Amino acid sequence: MSLNKILRLVIIAAVAAGLVWLIISRPEQLAPSAAVAPFPQSLPEVEEAPLGRRQLDIQSWTTAAGSRVLFVQTEQIPMLYARLVFNAGSARDGDHAGLAMLTNAMLDQGADGLDVAALARGFEDLGARLGNSSHRDMALLTLATLSAPEFRDPALALLTRILARPDFPAGELARMKTQQLQALQRQKQVPGPQLSDAYNRALFGDHPYGIPSNGTEQSLPGIEPAQLAVFYRQYYTAGNAVIALVGDLSKTDAKRIAEQLSSALPTGERAPELPPAAALTEARQQHIEFPSTQTHILLGNQMIDRHHPDYPALYVGNKILGGGDFSAILMDEVRQKRGLVYGIYSSISPMAAAGPFTVSLQTANANAHDALVLTRQLIADFVANGPSEEQLKLAQDDLVGSYALSTASNSDIVAQLGVIGFYDLPLSYMDDFQQALQQVTAEQVRGAFRRHLHPDTLLTVSIGPHDPNQAAAEDSAP
Repeated sequence: MSLNKILRLVIIAAVAAGLVWLIISRPEQLAPSAAVAPFPQSLPEVEEAPLGRRQLDIQSWTTAAGSRVLFVQTEQIPMLYARLVFNAGSARDGDHAGLAMLTNAMLDQGADGLDVAALARGFEDLGARLGNSSHRDMALLTLATLSAPEFRDPALALLTRILARPDFPAGELARMKTQQLQALQRQKQVPGPQLSDAYNRALFGDHPYGIPSNGTEQSLPGIEPAQLAVFYRQYYTAGNAVIALVGDLSKTDAKRIAEQLSSALPTGERAPELPPAAALTEARQQHIEFPSTQTHILLGNQMIDRHHPDYPALYVGNKILGGGDFSAILMDEVRQKRGLVYGIYSSISPMAAAGPFTVSLQTANANAHDALVLTRQLIADFVANGPSEEQLKLAQDDLVGSYALSTASNSDIVAQLGVIGFYDLPLSYMDDFQQALQQVTAEQVRGAFRRHLHPDTLLTVSIGPHDPNQAAAEDSAP
């Protein structure tokens, strides 16, 4: 029995067991006529049973101040997850690379007269956790707390003070900038971050996605508290916020909490849409000299944005081509059969204004040229011919089975709600996408890849002691 089939059976059994447990533990909440899915009684029944997924009742509304709210009530665990998502990522940095990252990171470093230690101790004493992060599109704040009012309400009160009156203290900002500058210095000692920065700059060019999210040695020293305050008032507004709530609370409480959080934010509208990032129209190559025993390579180009109808077909196709496991074509051909690389995988990163397709590989220096040539050949062959029916079936079973795990925990659910709200996806998006993955055909995968990925316009960026594009010429020189 294959690993995928075993995983499928385990997921089916787990979902079925969960349904039985819920039925037994909460009989008073079941309608008398509620249909109960029969528990599989034999191996053939298990194999034929449809894959399950946690069914979510997503409720949505808009607060008086203009924030979009998505809420899922879950009563199994006495916890509340509250996530605020702002259109305030590094694409909004303008001429000050690192401004969005610093603004987000400084929110919990002092607010409403409370210093960083007081805020941290306040959450810790309540058993609550506050997390924050910033990306190219979005900036996040996530609170995880016990749902009992004696813990939940004071934790939310602390979060409200942070949202309403961040202090951006100069001393903490100076410390944070020093830490970030030291991190940039350390990144010069390893190839990965240098390669990633160079790839993004070459791929996005002057588009806002090309701004280094973590700032630069030139930009960070000049960023002052007043700039953070301006960025906060412009982008951390009620109209630019999505509030996702998941946990053990009623809709009445959810509405009250959403109003509390939303009204604490400055008034303001949604951030304007970003211009679409254009795909490269010709092949480009860039190499960074670096003294190492390995060569790291990234190659790819723009494909689609988040809303493109070809996304499910490309998602499935990417899984087959280089989606990370050992059944993928790139892993099988380049690593398993020929031993040319330590690792190789491909990805599609759909964002608001772009969806880059990227292949990443790491190889011994002596193998870099051969690995790169073979990788390009495999990409071109996949674009021309697409997957076999067997490859498609294997990928769909794997994707649909693993997709069930996307709602396995409340933290998973709140992350999904944040994405749905931020990208204005329909509330049925998770079900729609799962069904779309199952219905994709091999011909649709072929068509989507031919439309959106052109092997003769790939960007290649490498880092190591020798340029893999020149290695063959050097080896053949007299």
